[in-house]
Amino acid sequence: MKLDDFFANTIHSWMDGTGPHADIVISSRVRLARNIAGVPLPHMLTNQSANKVIESIERAVDDVNKRGNMGKLHLFSYENASGLERQILVDKHLASPALGQSCSTCGIVLNEEGSLSIMINEEDHLRIQCLQSGLQLAEAFQLCSSLDDGLEAIIDYAFQEKYGYLTACPTNVGTGLRGSVMVHLPALVMSGHAGRMLNTVGQLGLAVRGFYGEGSEAAGNIFQISNQITLGHDEEQMINKLSSVTSQVIEQEEAARKALLKNSRVSMEDKIFRAYGILSHARVMNASEAMQLLSDIRFGSETGILPKIETRTLNELLVITRPAYLQWTTGRSLEPAERDCVRAEIIREKLGSDNS
Repeated sequence: MKLDDFFANTIHSWMDGTGPHADIVISSRVRLARNIAGVPLPHMLTNQSANKVIESIERAVDDVNKRGNMGKLHLFSYENASGLERQILVDKHLASPALGQSCSTCGIVLNEEGSLSIMINEEDHLRIQCLQSGLQLAEAFQLCSSLDDGLEAIIDYAFQEKYGYLTACPTNVGTGLRGSVMVHLPALVMSGHAGRMLNTVGQLGLAVRGFYGEGSEAAGNIFQISNQITLGHDEEQMINKLSSVTSQVIEQEEAARKALLKNSRVSMEDKIFRAYGILSHARVMNASEAMQLLSDIRFGSETGILPKIETRTLNELLVITRPAYLQWTTGRSLEPAERDCVRAEIIREKLGSDNS
């Protein structure tokens, strides 16, 4: 399998919109940070040592593939990956922005469904990740843990009884687990209640980040909520807490949606139909405007103001309208103005409204 084959599939399992509360929770993610015992952490590795880490992980992945219980896993070295390909993996939420900027001694393992990935030599030797559609943190953890167990049968992890798994950043020491949910909260934002809700989430020991996680900004009313503490709690406790808080956020968003539709329905309808009209007919569309307008029509589809638009289509548009994907799709480098034209064309096509 080549990366081009993987990119040709524009929809992965986390994008299909079939999980619980998929109208608000776009995806659930669980990530486990692991390091190999006796090997310097990635920022201390020589090129030769980093390549040995990749070789060790490749052997472990081969063993997992032979067992056949995790589907087919493919390892890709970043040595041969272009900057464009690295960015597309970020856009698909399968690799972190940090890995996308890393050196050639990094790599990534992917399954064909896009539900599993292993980032190699990012901040830690391994960052095992599972993505699921909707609110499915427990399911994501179970799948991630199964892959972790399979790798640990071959790899000797850096682990101490007192502290747990040892990681490059102290905030990941212990379980090494970071769970997160990507949530769409247009009603809380429009009603002015998002700030208060997100502050409450922070006081509960959770972090609120932007569309691409740590260091990114919110876009299209989409946020990521994740745990901050990995030491002193077991995995089940952390998953349950994040699930519980997310359920409360869902309830608040649902209440805000009902209030907006009751008290400001005409203005909401106007905003949503304007967004649909622009997306359906625009010939030029920048990334920021696209994210906001797609948020508006998602809200309209989910509340019945607009005829139903498939959630998987809206999730797909979050990825395929990004600059890197647009250039990969056209097979050439695009100037910003050209990207905006291609983006508008793709949106019109996906919404079934291209009347050119």
